[in-house]
Amino acid sequence: MKYRKLIFHIILISGIIFSLFARRFSYFIETVYSTRIYPWLISPYSRFTGLFQFSIAEIIVVLLIACIVFLLIRGLVLFIKNPKEFMKKIPKKLLVIVYILLTIYLVFQLMWGFHYNRKTFAEVSGLTVENILVEELSELARYLTSSANDLRVQVMESEDGTMMLSHDIPTMFKRASLGYDKTADIYPELGGQYSVPKGVFLSHYWSYTGIAGMYFPFTAEANVNITLPRYMLPSTIAHEMAHQRGFAREDEANYIAYLTCKNHPDLDFQYSGIMLALSYTMSTLHQYSIEIWEEIRSEFGEGVIRDLKGWQAYRNYYKGSIKDITTDINDLYLKANKQKDGIGSYDRMVELMLADFRSQKIE
Repeated sequence: MKYRKLIFHIILISGIIFSLFARRFSYFIETVYSTRIYPWLISPYSRFTGLFQFSIAEIIVVLLIACIVFLLIRGLVLFIKNPKEFMKKIPKKLLVIVYILLTIYLVFQLMWGFHYNRKTFAEVSGLTVENILVEELSELARYLTSSANDLRVQVMESEDGTMMLSHDIPTMFKRASLGYDKTADIYPELGGQYSVPKGVFLSHYWSYTGIAGMYFPFTAEANVNITLPRYMLPSTIAHEMAHQRGFAREDEANYIAYLTCKNHPDLDFQYSGIMLALSYTMSTLHQYSIEIWEEIRSEFGEGVIRDLKGWQAYRNYYKGSIKDITTDINDLYLKANKQKDGIGSYDRMVELMLADFRSQKIE
């Protein structure tokens, strides 16, 4: 028993120390962990959890919340009954909690978290990221606006005038990998077989958090909020699938979502990816030149405008204090994982798009 405890402590401490300095071993993580160990271990595990049609992650989260609430109530009852005895047990209970949290943290790192320390996608793909120039940014925004307008008139439309998927949601999940299969011909790192994305049953309630999707490393599942406006669903799914394939940084997952949707054979995926790119590009452009932003914004087609209004209506319906809290938590989580811009790191996909845009013009 003593040897087991000793081995456990050695593994736990060694793993945590390595994770704290993992950024210094980015080459090792890229060439050994991210491209060899991770696909070899997680791909079959992901396909196994994918055998279940429901989100295992959702069940775990719900049970965890219920368990925490139960333990808090139970602790309160015990404290009321015998305060002195309860206070005596606190140090031991806290030690157990620390061990549990440290173990979860290490498992998280081993199953996915080390990807935060791999090489950037720009390095992997050979893209050269440079400073943003307003001229290039406006040119990219115009290209995306034109593409969005062209695709919008080709996709299906619902009775309320917003974009509609070409098939139902379950079929959309099954179609999602087609964009990755095609893009893997250019970037093999995006290939591999993983489980089909899953919709969250409690999506309506999840919407109050402002979260569109979540990759859950402990079950290797890409989970998606299915109450999102339909034009956002394909790109959101592609974003979580990027995480599933080992790209942890949010700007890279956004760019990969845009890339794989653009290369997808189906128009609804193409439009969703272009709209994702257009939204972030216009947001960045607004910071540089409101005048140019207004000029390009006036070029949006009627269908694009209706979709954006639908997104705004969705946000207004679900806004509240819960969303503010979860946004702050997400910001802290990203910063803790060495994304210094926090939730602002999502916007940095524009730098990757500009790098890709420049390379296309050179060719």
